[in-house]
Amino acid sequence: MSEPFSVPVTVRGYETDTQGHLNQAVYLNYAEHARWSLLRAAGIRQADLVARGVGPVALETTIHFRRELLAGDEVEVTCAFEWGEGKTFRIRQIIRKADGTVAAEVEGVGGLMDLGARKLVADPRRRFKELAARPGLFGL
Repeated sequence: MSEPFSVPVTVRGYETDTQGHLNQAVYLNYAEHARWSLLRAAGIRQADLVARGVGPVALETTIHFRRELLAGDEVEVTCAFEWGEGKTFRIRQIIRKADGTVAAEVEGVGGLMDLGARKLVADPRRRFKELAARPGLFGL
């Protein structure tokens, strides 16, 4: 199996709380940044999705905090899609410090919404494969 897609992020001071830890909500921003970066790397722009009348939606997100992150820490945020047979898919992400320590694990369930009907498309795997110039980044 190939390595999951990843993007580097540096923790900024203004993202920390009064204890100096990365604020809990910012972990979601890092995960979102990695997901949109994967879409762009696969050749899918936000405008392309809108033009096709679809958009990704988050249905469930769980964060497992493992180690603290502090201002100046360099991290890699991974993103790997897991496909099933239904209207949803799983996304597994790891936020890892430069020394390899796992700081957090983010697991989510997503779907691809038909923006006109406001319902999930029946086969998101097929739609992502059609949209992507590099579907292998999605494990397709």
